[in-house]
Amino acid sequence: MPPVFVVSYDIACQWHIHLLERLAHYNDDALLMDGTGKSITFLVPKFHLPAHIEDCNLKFSFNLTRDVGQTDGEAPERGWADANPMARSTKEMGPGFRRDTLDDYFNDVNHKKIIALGYMLRRKVERAVPEMVRTREALADMNESVGSGPVETWTAMAVEWEADVDAPNPFATIHKDKHVAKVREELAAEAAQREQAGKEDQSAIRGEMHVTELIAMGIQLEQLQRVLASDVASTGLHPTDGQRRAMTERTSKLRRKIIAWIDIQTKFFPGLAHVREKEDEARRLAAAAKRSAVPGVAVSDITLWLPSAILDGMERRVVGVEPKVVEHEYRLRVGQASEALHEIRRLLLVRTHLYKLKDAHSRGVRANTRSNDKITALNEQVKRASATYRAARAALVHLGRELGRKEWEWTLQELREEDVRGLPQAMFHDPERKKRKKKKSRRKEERPLSWIWMARGEKWNPGDDAAMNEAVRIEWAKTRARALRWQEEVTLLEEEMRRTLQYLRWRSGWWKQQIGRRGLAEGPQLEGETSYALRQAAIQSTLAEEFAKEWTGLDELIRRGRAGELGDGAGESEEAAGAPADADEESEEEDEPILTLPARPINPSYTDEILTM
Repeated sequence: MPPVFVVSYDIACQWHIHLLERLAHYNDDALLMDGTGKSITFLVPKFHLPAHIEDCNLKFSFNLTRDVGQTDGEAPERGWADANPMARSTKEMGPGFRRDTLDDYFNDVNHKKIIALGYMLRRKVERAVPEMVRTREALADMNESVGSGPVETWTAMAVEWEADVDAPNPFATIHKDKHVAKVREELAAEAAQREQAGKEDQSAIRGEMHVTELIAMGIQLEQLQRVLASDVASTGLHPTDGQRRAMTERTSKLRRKIIAWIDIQTKFFPGLAHVREKEDEARRLAAAAKRSAVPGVAVSDITLWLPSAILDGMERRVVGVEPKVVEHEYRLRVGQASEALHEIRRLLLVRTHLYKLKDAHSRGVRANTRSNDKITALNEQVKRASATYRAARAALVHLGRELGRKEWEWTLQELREEDVRGLPQAMFHDPERKKRKKKKSRRKEERPLSWIWMARGEKWNPGDDAAMNEAVRIEWAKTRARALRWQEEVTLLEEEMRRTLQYLRWRSGWWKQQIGRRGLAEGPQLEGETSYALRQAAIQSTLAEEFAKEWTGLDELIRRGRAGELGDGAGESEEAAGAPADADEESEEEDEPILTLPARPINPSYTDEILTM
């Protein structure tokens, strides 16, 4: 097996493309990377990944990658975050003094990490072993409920993908949704094919425009109406002169676009001229009754009378709509609803990331105000996407009834306000978070996952075994990955403890070997260097002894965990019972910041005192 290198970077998803070729263009040996005979894996750190698109979450996740354990890839970020308080002083320094100050600070941080290794690794093992047991049991339970047949198939699929990322991904959905652009491309290709074969109905063409283009343009205008109405409402009661001017110009431009579109629409559906005449007459009568001088209508309230709106009322008696036209809008509306649902999911992932950034970095009124403003703006985008989805689904109700099609109802369900919520954790469960929530309350149950996150494609329906199994397969793959990551974490921690002791003992011997290497004659300088080397050797050997004592019993804990001898409650804290309920509703759906390194022991050892003198 070739050596494996894991490279973690915030934008590794795009940065790794042709990396080796680009490095070869630099005339600098320090920038060369020889990938021959090596397996290089590029991943995105866990804290940054939720803000990426779904494809990145599937291809560049530490949670889905073999042999990384619970590594999160955020160590450099922690270092700079801890150094942020130094900015006020270092920004006044010259370049040399600034570099010396930062070197001193990071040397101190590294020194404290070394002397805390014993405590830190022990805490990690005590946390990892119970999680290994819990996730292994969860996987066994799921294997039993699913059955041996699917499990064997899915295991082979997962193993193949882990060996070759270009193979089918067990975490990805196969039934992909089609968005508006894809549907328009298909409709245009089908129309072009019919025209080329001389089979296109001439009633579907007026001048240079096809009826599918007309409907697509109408859906776009409908969306512009919603956006304009939302923007007007968001300006408040006291807009500035600039805001009023901008809104007036946007309103006039949209009105002109709608009027031009209506002129073309009337050529396709002549009966709509009579419908609009009745609308104008009704507005004139209403204006006369109110003694209003302008019997107009707000541009956002203009009815466009797309086929779905015609089918909804009595207008269908006046305006004839061909079934093929209904089919065209049906396909476009399915694409529009799917695209809006995808946008809602994307925005909720970004919101999760903003909440995490706010929790981790926002301190003080100014920083929190900026963070809250960003979150508020993002919530407005979520509301717009939700309104688009609901409008598309409302149209599908009439279109589907006319065509006798119901398959869209399984995947494009009714979107309630409580359905628009983020994932509990971006793509995976967070055992540490779940443990903290157990401490807070045993009474409060987790809300079920919103249906918007279910892996259901456009053609999903309950009678389709393959589609049903897809959702189960994805959940099984996640359960398997969680179990594997915790097993790997225990193995990595075991090896890390072994290497730590081996290194400290080697380092102690190395210091002893330095005695007399400089060939100094007997005298004070030789005595001083000998004393210094022996002191450093004693420090290293003392650290090894202290760590070995700290880790007493961990090998037995690991053995019992692997043998399945630990009870179900092994991973739960004694503080769980009787803890107060969690009052923060947002934390139920948003991730919390990544934990920093454990604190040093309250009672430092003799070695700690020596090293911190």
